[in-house]
Amino acid sequence: MMDRNEKDESRLERAKKAKWYVVHTYSGHENKVKANIEKMVENRGMKDDIFEVIVPTEEYIETKSGKKKVKERKMFPGYVILKMIINDESWYLVRNTRGVTGFVGPGSKPVPLSDSEVKALGVQETISPNIDLEEGDSVKVISGPFENFMGTVDNINLEKKKVKVFVSMFGRETLVELDFEQIEKL
Repeated sequence: MMDRNEKDESRLERAKKAKWYVVHTYSGHENKVKANIEKMVENRGMKDDIFEVIVPTEEYIETKSGKKKVKERKMFPGYVILKMIINDESWYLVRNTRGVTGFVGPGSKPVPLSDSEVKALGVQETISPNIDLEEGDSVKVISGPFENFMGTVDNINLEKKKVKVFVSMFGRETLVELDFEQIEKL
Protein backbone atom coordinates (compact mmCIF):
# COMPACT_ATOMS: atom_id res chain seq x y z
CA MET A 1 0.00 0.00 0.00
CA MET A 2 1.39 3.40 -1.04
CA ASP A 3 1.65 6.04 1.62
CA ARG A 4 0.36 9.53 0.91
CA ASN A 5 3.79 10.99 0.03
CA GLU A 6 4.46 8.25 -2.56
CA LYS A 7 1.00 8.84 -4.06
CA ASP A 8 1.61 12.61 -4.27
CA GLU A 9 5.04 11.98 -5.79
CA SER A 10 3.68 9.71 -8.53
CA ARG A 11 0.95 12.28 -9.21
CA LEU A 12 3.63 15.00 -9.55
CA GLU A 13 5.61 12.78 -11.91
CA ARG A 14 2.47 12.17 -14.01
CA ALA A 15 1.65 15.90 -13.98
CA LYS A 16 5.09 16.60 -15.47
CA LYS A 17 4.34 14.17 -18.33
CA ALA A 18 0.89 15.63 -18.99
CA LYS A 19 0.39 17.91 -21.97
CA TRP A 20 -2.05 20.74 -22.70
CA TYR A 21 -4.85 20.03 -25.20
CA VAL A 22 -7.58 22.20 -26.66
CA VAL A 23 -11.20 21.06 -26.77
CA HIS A 24 -13.84 22.69 -28.96
CA THR A 25 -17.19 23.30 -27.26
CA TYR A 26 -20.53 24.81 -28.13
CA SER A 27 -20.15 28.57 -27.85
CA GLY A 28 -21.34 29.78 -24.45
CA HIS A 29 -20.95 26.31 -22.89
CA GLU A 30 -17.28 26.65 -21.89
CA ASN A 31 -17.88 27.01 -18.14
CA LYS A 32 -20.47 24.20 -18.11
CA VAL A 33 -18.04 21.91 -19.95
CA LYS A 34 -15.27 22.82 -17.47
CA ALA A 35 -17.57 22.06 -14.50
CA ASN A 36 -18.80 18.79 -16.05
CA ILE A 37 -15.28 17.53 -16.79
CA GLU A 38 -14.08 18.46 -13.27
CA LYS A 39 -17.08 16.67 -11.73
CA MET A 40 -16.50 13.52 -13.82
CA VAL A 41 -12.77 13.51 -13.01
CA GLU A 42 -13.69 13.68 -9.30
CA ASN A 43 -16.42 11.01 -9.54
CA ARG A 44 -14.38 8.56 -11.61
CA GLY A 45 -11.12 9.05 -9.71
CA MET A 46 -9.20 10.29 -12.75
CA LYS A 47 -7.17 13.00 -10.99
CA ASP A 48 -4.00 11.25 -12.20
CA ASP A 49 -5.04 11.58 -15.87
CA ILE A 50 -6.78 14.95 -16.10
CA PHE A 51 -5.03 17.58 -14.00
CA GLU A 52 -6.51 20.93 -14.94
CA VAL A 53 -9.35 22.41 -16.98
CA ILE A 54 -9.12 26.10 -17.95
CA VAL A 55 -11.34 28.60 -19.72
CA PRO A 56 -8.85 31.43 -20.48
CA THR A 57 -10.31 34.85 -19.69
CA GLU A 58 -9.06 38.41 -19.78
CA GLU A 59 -10.16 41.55 -17.97
CA TYR A 60 -11.12 44.68 -19.88
CA ILE A 61 -12.51 48.09 -18.97
CA GLU A 62 -15.95 49.00 -20.26
CA THR A 63 -17.04 52.62 -20.16
CA LYS A 64 -20.79 53.05 -19.97
CA SER A 65 -22.38 56.47 -19.49
CA GLY A 66 -19.11 57.88 -18.13
CA LYS A 67 -18.53 55.05 -15.61
CA LYS A 68 -15.65 52.64 -15.96
CA LYS A 69 -16.30 49.05 -15.08
CA VAL A 70 -13.82 46.15 -15.10
CA LYS A 71 -15.34 43.16 -16.87
CA GLU A 72 -14.12 39.75 -17.89
CA ARG A 73 -14.45 38.02 -21.24
CA LYS A 74 -13.35 34.70 -22.68
CA MET A 75 -10.16 34.93 -24.70
CA PHE A 76 -11.17 32.01 -26.93
CA PRO A 77 -14.96 31.60 -27.07
CA GLY A 78 -15.87 28.01 -27.83
CA TYR A 79 -12.65 26.49 -26.47
CA VAL A 80 -11.52 24.88 -23.21
CA ILE A 81 -7.90 23.98 -22.44
CA LEU A 82 -7.03 20.82 -20.50
CA LYS A 83 -3.82 19.53 -18.97
CA MET A 84 -4.06 15.78 -19.24
CA ILE A 85 -2.46 12.49 -20.15
CA ILE A 86 -4.24 11.04 -23.17
CA ASN A 87 -5.30 7.43 -22.82
CA ASP A 88 -8.47 5.67 -23.98
CA GLU A 89 -10.33 6.41 -20.76
CA SER A 90 -9.41 10.11 -20.45
CA TRP A 91 -10.00 10.73 -24.19
CA TYR A 92 -13.41 9.06 -23.98
CA LEU A 93 -14.42 11.00 -20.84
CA VAL A 94 -13.59 14.39 -22.38
CA ARG A 95 -14.86 13.56 -25.87
CA ASN A 96 -18.24 12.43 -24.52
CA THR A 97 -18.81 15.34 -22.14
CA ARG A 98 -22.02 17.20 -22.95
CA GLY A 99 -21.18 20.36 -24.90
CA VAL A 100 -17.85 19.09 -26.28
CA THR A 101 -17.68 18.85 -30.08
CA GLY A 102 -14.17 17.40 -30.16
CA PHE A 103 -10.46 17.84 -29.59
CA VAL A 104 -8.53 20.28 -31.76
CA GLY A 105 -6.38 18.24 -34.13
CA PRO A 106 -6.67 16.18 -37.32
CA GLY A 107 -9.40 13.53 -37.28
CA SER A 108 -9.88 12.12 -33.81
CA LYS A 109 -6.23 12.47 -32.75
CA PRO A 110 -5.72 15.29 -30.22
CA VAL A 111 -2.60 17.39 -30.80
CA PRO A 112 -0.92 18.82 -27.70
CA LEU A 113 -0.01 22.50 -27.55
CA SER A 114 3.69 23.28 -27.89
CA ASP A 115 5.51 24.85 -24.94
CA SER A 116 5.62 28.19 -26.75
CA GLU A 117 1.85 28.06 -27.38
CA VAL A 118 1.22 27.30 -23.71
CA LYS A 119 3.44 30.24 -22.72
CA ALA A 120 1.68 32.55 -25.21
CA LEU A 121 -1.69 31.60 -23.72
CA GLY A 122 -0.47 32.63 -20.30
CA VAL A 123 -1.37 29.25 -18.86
CA GLN A 124 0.90 28.77 -15.87
CA GLU A 125 2.41 25.44 -15.16
CA THR A 126 0.51 24.40 -12.10
CA ILE A 127 2.26 21.51 -10.49
CA SER A 128 1.14 21.52 -6.87
CA PRO A 129 3.53 23.69 -4.91
CA ASN A 130 5.21 22.41 -1.81
CA ILE A 131 3.33 24.50 0.71
CA ASP A 132 4.47 24.25 4.28
CA LEU A 133 1.01 24.46 5.84
CA GLU A 134 -1.16 22.19 7.89
CA GLU A 135 -4.70 22.47 9.18
CA GLY A 136 -4.69 24.45 12.41
CA ASP A 137 -1.63 26.57 11.47
CA SER A 138 -1.76 30.32 12.15
CA VAL A 139 -1.40 32.52 9.08
CA LYS A 140 -1.37 36.19 8.16
CA VAL A 141 -3.21 37.41 5.07
CA ILE A 142 -0.72 39.47 3.02
CA SER A 143 -2.92 40.63 0.11
CA GLY A 144 -6.51 41.05 -1.00
CA PRO A 145 -9.55 42.33 0.88
CA PHE A 146 -8.53 40.55 4.11
CA GLU A 147 -4.96 41.94 4.13
CA ASN A 148 -3.35 42.08 7.60
CA PHE A 149 -5.99 39.75 9.11
CA MET A 150 -4.71 36.80 11.16
CA GLY A 151 -6.37 33.44 10.85
CA THR A 152 -6.28 29.70 11.37
CA VAL A 153 -6.08 27.23 8.46
CA ASP A 154 -9.19 25.06 8.23
CA ASN A 155 -8.67 23.32 4.90
CA ILE A 156 -5.99 23.12 2.15
CA ASN A 157 -6.84 22.37 -1.50
CA LEU A 158 -3.60 21.66 -3.42
CA GLU A 159 -5.39 21.18 -6.76
CA LYS A 160 -6.99 24.62 -6.73
CA LYS A 161 -4.15 26.26 -4.75
CA LYS A 162 -6.69 27.52 -2.24
CA VAL A 163 -6.74 27.61 1.54
CA LYS A 164 -9.82 28.04 3.72
CA VAL A 165 -8.95 30.18 6.72
CA PHE A 166 -10.97 31.24 9.74
CA VAL A 167 -10.34 34.97 10.25
CA SER A 168 -11.66 37.00 13.16
CA MET A 169 -13.97 39.71 11.82
CA PHE A 170 -16.14 41.91 14.03
CA GLY A 171 -15.53 39.54 16.93
CA ARG A 172 -16.67 36.46 14.98
CA GLU A 173 -14.79 33.68 13.23
CA THR A 174 -15.50 33.82 9.49
CA LEU A 175 -14.36 31.21 6.96
CA VAL A 176 -12.75 32.75 3.85
CA GLU A 177 -11.14 31.09 0.82
CA LEU A 178 -7.74 32.48 -0.19
CA ASP A 179 -5.00 31.71 -2.74
CA PHE A 180 -1.68 30.34 -1.48
CA GLU A 181 0.01 33.60 -2.54
CA GLN A 182 -2.33 35.64 -0.29
CA ILE A 183 -1.09 34.16 2.99
CA GLU A 184 2.07 33.57 4.92
CA LYS A 185 2.65 31.19 7.81
CA LEU A 186 3.29 32.76 11.21
